[in-house]
Amino acid sequence: MLAMQKKLSSTFYTILSLPATAMGFALSIQISALSWILSTKYNLKIDEVGLVWAAGPIAGILGQVIIGVISDNVWMWNGRRRPFILIGGFLAAIMLLALPNIDVISSSLGFDGILGVAIAVALTLDLAINISFNPTRSIIADVTPEGLERTKGYTWMQSVSGTFGVLAYVIGAVWDNYVLIYTGVFLVLVLSLIPAFFIEEPKELKKSTDDNSHEKVKTSFFEILDLIQPLWGFLIYAVYAIIIKLSNIHFDSYYAEIICFALTIIFILKSLLIKTDGKDKSEKGIISFKKILAAHSFTWIGIQTMFVYMFAYVQFKVFGLDQNAEISNQVKFQMGRIVTISFLIFNLVAAILPALVLEPISRKIGRVKTHFICIASMAVGYALLLFLGYSAYVIYVIMAILGIGWSSTISLPFAIMSQQIDQRRMGLFMGLFNLSVVLPQMVASFGVGQAVNAASDKSLIFIISTVTLGISAMLWTMIKEE
Repeated sequence: MLAMQKKLSSTFYTILSLPATAMGFALSIQISALSWILSTKYNLKIDEVGLVWAAGPIAGILGQVIIGVISDNVWMWNGRRRPFILIGGFLAAIMLLALPNIDVISSSLGFDGILGVAIAVALTLDLAINISFNPTRSIIADVTPEGLERTKGYTWMQSVSGTFGVLAYVIGAVWDNYVLIYTGVFLVLVLSLIPAFFIEEPKELKKSTDDNSHEKVKTSFFEILDLIQPLWGFLIYAVYAIIIKLSNIHFDSYYAEIICFALTIIFILKSLLIKTDGKDKSEKGIISFKKILAAHSFTWIGIQTMFVYMFAYVQFKVFGLDQNAEISNQVKFQMGRIVTISFLIFNLVAAILPALVLEPISRKIGRVKTHFICIASMAVGYALLLFLGYSAYVIYVIMAILGIGWSSTISLPFAIMSQQIDQRRMGLFMGLFNLSVVLPQMVASFGVGQAVNAASDKSLIFIISTVTLGISAMLWTMIKEE
């Protein structure tokens, strides 16, 4: 073990953050460029863009859970998480290279199927990111002690990752998204492949710092199903949405969405109202984990809605154009730049706050209260964008406010969750925790996409975001921190 790891120095925390940074950079490219390139270069409609985005969450449902379980129980290349970081980083770089060449790939295959190839590339890219994201986050918990040092690990992760995320949007704004994509190919390779060899992983994982048991724990399908009970409504809707999309069935009503929303509320309330009195530490951890899933899921409906449909909102609100309007290349470029600068500011705030602001505040008032404040501020920001987002400069200011919630969303929940669960099964729980991200993302891609496509007023995008972030903030108030 290197001295920097023994001392838990700042250099070690930086290196520990780089594999997650590589995946974050790939994700930043996906957020910044995917909707833009599909809309402008390949002329896909809003609902088709949503379908491409849905491919990623589908990959995440399987990828993170399966990889999490496997990485908890294997040892290869002198690491538990290392093999998956290396493989995922390589695949992500190759798929980024494919992104601006979807038409070339389609032609070389001998058929005209831009949408199908776009889905295949997006699916493989997101699968690669998910293969690596779970291990890059799990390894932080593996090599840091419980408590404040682990919180420091995840806040540093977001600060380093966020800084590179800002770099991604600077490249996109100053040059263009093509330069961003090709730069990303190089950075994703370097940041995922090299740092993994400077981190020594423990060969045996114990339950917690006060428990020396190294015994491996088996996982059953029914246990996994029970652990994700708060997400059952999202899961049912995801299955329904995939079936009707594949069957090319269209419904004018929203009865299925209403039923699934009602089921979601029922399962979430059931999880939130469970009392922990008289429960042992392990049972309390499972109950807390379910409550965290419930609260975190609504955050991601709102955030993913913004990620996918921000381009459509700018087109409608700032430029006054509907989705069927003829748009010049100059206007397309201006719309793309507004979206890119918006996400640059959004990620700049998220890069600065975690290590410098959120960690010190968490030490004083706790991680859960800190996160609640950040999520509540994000709900307010979405409401402001809904009513005031008529100009690019106003959007930029409000995106800075939204960055407060984003900075917390991708740092503190990992620290909060990792304190509650069996450390020997960190990969499994990281994978299940990811379901509170990808299942709501599917709601945003399918259900919200259908609603936004049908709505004449695209302000619906931020009505949905405001409501869901408000619900999430309320749910976080019901989670207690030991």
